Amino acid sequence: MDSVLVDRKPTGLVQDFLERAIGSGTYGPGAKLPTERAIAEKLGVPRSAVRDVLSVLEAQKKVVRIIGSGTYVAKAAPSAEPVRAPSDASPTEIMAARLIVEPRLAQLVVMNATAGDFERMEACNRQAEAADDFEEFEKWDAALHQAIAEATHNRLMIAIYATITAARDHADWGELKRRSITAERRDLYRQEHREIVAALRARDGREAEAAMARHLVRVKANLLGE
Repeated sequence: MDSVLVDRKPTGLVQDFLERAIGSGTYGPGAKLPTERAIAEKLGVPRSAVRDVLSVLEAQKKVVRIIGSGTYVAKAAPSAEPVRAPSDASPTEIMAARLIVEPRLAQLVVMNATAGDFERMEACNRQAEAADDFEEFEKWDAALHQAIAEATHNRLMIAIYATITAARDHADWGELKRRSITAERRDLYRQEHREIVAALRARDGREAEAAMARHLVRVKANLLGE
């Protein structure tokens, strides 16, 4: 096994392997990837880790999974203008936008989400549950919220959420979040994530919207010291 991948978590090994293979052109657009079993055996990881990473890559439109055929590298989409967001948006502005937008995604998810969408959400939750450090938890926390936005299958709402994500990338969000989170708060976030996904899977739009709002109100209070 490549020495740079040693001592990494199974999902990290799989993600590194696939992203490097796709990024280097080893598997170009439209190419069929090895089976879950083959990747798991090559890297010495459980198949569940491979499945979870493929779910996230599918949500990110990097791969396409076809039942009965296999998993393929997504073909390049037509070039588009990059998402632009204010580089100086404050955490207060970002949280205000999230509180307006994210709870409203619930109704669209309830109407449009597929079984694959729910599988991706559950995969994000499983990995967040297993995360034992800030960076790993944050990665899967962000992936869950992205998967929920993608599950609306509404291009305009996905673009709006991408703008919020871009603003978070510009802002001093990470350090503020790091200072605000504790082990107890992380456990509460995990519980709230489970409640959100359970309501969405049950197609209960009202409860999903309320659960998302409760979660974001808590995050805002912890983040901004309210």
